[in-house]
Amino acid sequence: MNDRNIPHIVVSRLPRYLQALEHMLHDGIHTTSSQELGDMIGISAAQIRKDLSQFGEFGKQGKGYGVSFLVEQLQQILNVNRHWEIALVGAGNLGHAIAHYQDFNKHGFNVTMIYDSDPALIGTQIGSYVVQNAANMVDEIRKAGIKVGMITVPANSAQAVADELVKAGVQAILNYAPINLNVPEGVRVQYIDPIIYLQRMTYYLG
Repeated sequence: MNDRNIPHIVVSRLPRYLQALEHMLHDGIHTTSSQELGDMIGISAAQIRKDLSQFGEFGKQGKGYGVSFLVEQLQQILNVNRHWEIALVGAGNLGHAIAHYQDFNKHGFNVTMIYDSDPALIGTQIGSYVVQNAANMVDEIRKAGIKVGMITVPANSAQAVADELVKAGVQAILNYAPINLNVPEGVRVQYIDPIIYLQRMTYYLG
């Protein structure tokens, strides 16, 4: 299910619901309510019911939600009921750490290609993968049919890398570089900049 008319803010909350429900399932909880789920993640029960109603009816009044069923439905909605291969560009310290992060695999995301332009890094091993030459990534990523990319290069290189990923057919980019990217319509970009989040918190510490 992938309705383009669903507001982005609603879609952005679904992974939080899924994460909380997966924790419940792990703890042996088989039924929950919007109130219980809301208490776990700090979102009102009314908001949760409203968000879920955009995709159908998943619970029964007075009985709540079946946790396993709702996990399956949210996985289907978010297209994470399958495995996604990822091309990672940037084999420095951050890229190296991300390539070793095991929770990606647990949630259906597999880093399968790693690229860099530094001759000192090309050919080195990260886990079970060899760092490839970024000069070849457009053809190789396109041939592999990979739709998801991660950028862990310095800010001054990020736009050029994004351009190459778009040429390769990548449609979703997770960008760790502290810069906004210009991409064509239809290519999704998610930004992760820890500095911004730290600055938001330190505002309240003054």
